[in-house]
Amino acid sequence: MADLPFARPPVSEPLAARMRPRTLDEFVGQAHVVGPGRLLRRAIEADQLSSVLFFGPPGTGKTTLARVIAQRTKAAFVAINAVLAGVKDIREAVAAAKALRERTGQRTILFVDEVHRFNKAQQDALLPWVEDGTLILVGATTENPYFEVNPALVSRSRLFRLESLGPDDLREVLRRALADPVRGYGGRRVEVSEEAAAHWVDVANGDARTVLNALELAVDTTPAGPDGVVRVDLEVAEESIQRRAVLYDREGDAHFDTISAFIKSIRGSDPDAALYWLARMIYAGEDPRFVFRRLIILASEDVGLADPTALGVVMSCAEAFDRVGLPEGRFPLAQATLHLSLAPKSNSTMGFFDALAAVEKERTGPVPNHLKDPSRDGKDLGHGQGYSYPHAFRDHWVAQQYLPSALQGRIFYHPSDLGHEGRVAAEVARRREAQLAAMVEAVPEALSWSPSDRGTERWLARAIGQGGARLDTLRDAVFEVAAIERHHLVLDWHARSGLLVWEAVRRTPEGHVWARVHEGAEADALQELATRLPELRRPHVIRDPSTELGEVRFERVIGRDALGPRLRWASEAAAIRACLQPDGLAVLVQTVPRHTQRLSALIPDGALDTPLHAAFRAAEEALYADPAEERTAWDVADLSEALGAEVELVRLPGELLVTEASVDRWFSGEDGSYGERLARRLPNVAPVAAVVRRTLLGRTVSWTTTVARAILR
Repeated sequence: MADLPFARPPVSEPLAARMRPRTLDEFVGQAHVVGPGRLLRRAIEADQLSSVLFFGPPGTGKTTLARVIAQRTKAAFVAINAVLAGVKDIREAVAAAKALRERTGQRTILFVDEVHRFNKAQQDALLPWVEDGTLILVGATTENPYFEVNPALVSRSRLFRLESLGPDDLREVLRRALADPVRGYGGRRVEVSEEAAAHWVDVANGDARTVLNALELAVDTTPAGPDGVVRVDLEVAEESIQRRAVLYDREGDAHFDTISAFIKSIRGSDPDAALYWLARMIYAGEDPRFVFRRLIILASEDVGLADPTALGVVMSCAEAFDRVGLPEGRFPLAQATLHLSLAPKSNSTMGFFDALAAVEKERTGPVPNHLKDPSRDGKDLGHGQGYSYPHAFRDHWVAQQYLPSALQGRIFYHPSDLGHEGRVAAEVARRREAQLAAMVEAVPEALSWSPSDRGTERWLARAIGQGGARLDTLRDAVFEVAAIERHHLVLDWHARSGLLVWEAVRRTPEGHVWARVHEGAEADALQELATRLPELRRPHVIRDPSTELGEVRFERVIGRDALGPRLRWASEAAAIRACLQPDGLAVLVQTVPRHTQRLSALIPDGALDTPLHAAFRAAEEALYADPAEERTAWDVADLSEALGAEVELVRLPGELLVTEASVDRWFSGEDGSYGERLARRLPNVAPVAAVVRRTLLGRTVSWTTTVARAILR
């Protein structure tokens, strides 16, 4: 058990250790977790951290985040590694934390690296002290915590998924290492060619540690030239990182996700994807007999009597494998896979080695989210969501993405022109074209999770439910297309009473919500209501986005009737886009007066003289069609042109209780009211108002609200 060091790292430490970020501003990547405005960043900066679990591939910054927390917090910070520690170390940490809490009131944060290595008894030993607040747990794991961590610990922690770093992130890591004169190579004359850097970035597979280790090996083993410059070219870079590391644990997520993708690819009749996932498993050391067992099941489950020879072929291939072993046994393994995808036997098993070459030489992409195994972590991480079950479609096939996005369109299987394969070649080509159209993954990965706060959820449910049925439909019109994720930053462009705000707060427990208001009274009302929420979940109320947001940009901007007068639509759209992240979008609903509910349609037949009723209808239509009426003289096309965005007309059926206040408001006669504008076109309004009052007052009537829903990118 030891505290994490923060002193200047000695030069004897590896470059990856020396270059480890010390502050959030030095952190590279993971903007969805520690970017400006994110929940975790705010909790760290405010020193209000609760128990958290970081999970994701190696080299993505889990331990580094723990070090940053240690530097920022006023709490005592203790670190242990689950590989080396046992129950005795946990008891010592608990005893020290209890003594410190009793003596000074100071909290203790316990960082457990590789927390999944603790057995059940060791994890159980932590539980009571996390439960009573003696310890704040910060755990790091490369495995899915739903599977490897005690469910009781998971339920008391926020989960944050760290993703493999992208190419730009890895280049930034390289740039910093080359420029830093103290911790890196800024004090030496080192030149890295563009080709060398590109090779490292490609084969590192999102792991910053791999890139830095390769750089260190290249620099330290390459002699300087006559001019004193160490030059690292592509040849040196290839020698320094000779083999791609494939993330694969035969007991962990990669095992289950990859076999899931393999089976789904065969079921979906995609031989290219099937060969790729097979190559990825075999290259990583999966037991081929395990694969054969799954193929035998699939032969009966998903092929069955549609091809009575399938099971016999697979069994024959399995027996052949048992006779010849590896490496030659890969041929019958590939043959069985192809037969279940297409059924024919051919020499196209050579396509397996094309797929294997792709695994060896190219960047491996993640399993598309809809192909991942959803059985162990349920809906919280969204694994398996968006997967289309082929048997539910015509011809038992549906176009969807099976290969990783980086390899979409690659062909590993080349059908011959002989026998059955010659007959299916055209169909294979047609399906490949359809697959390309389905390459964009529809359902995003859930990157975080928090235990539910029942009190907060009950309060939010009450706040959300106070809008009434008509407002509920308006709210749904926004959120059904906004696709807000748990970690998103969301801005309500015109919050008013908070109709959209509280639903956004409910949907973003690890993100945050900003609420823009135009009047002080609106701000006071929202802030008063927000005091009932935990501090870290309260929406941030602002008046002027251009001055109050700083560097914060949003994944989503939402709004209801938030654009103001028509003359301001274009400028409002520009201001909204300026608040969006590059891949963000805004969803706005704007009531379209021209298509509003007509009162004349609610009057029962016979309640008005037929000529007067007809005149009433004509007057209403003239009122809403009048080009001189600024508020009503526009339609969807006008809004679309002003915003430069796609806009659709959405009719929201609902109900309205007609009250005394409603009728008074409609027929008040004040300048600009409905009654005053109707009177310009219908001289005898009084009988109409009287009939409306007599027949509709106190009744709940059908009332259709029509809005224009705009999506800005």
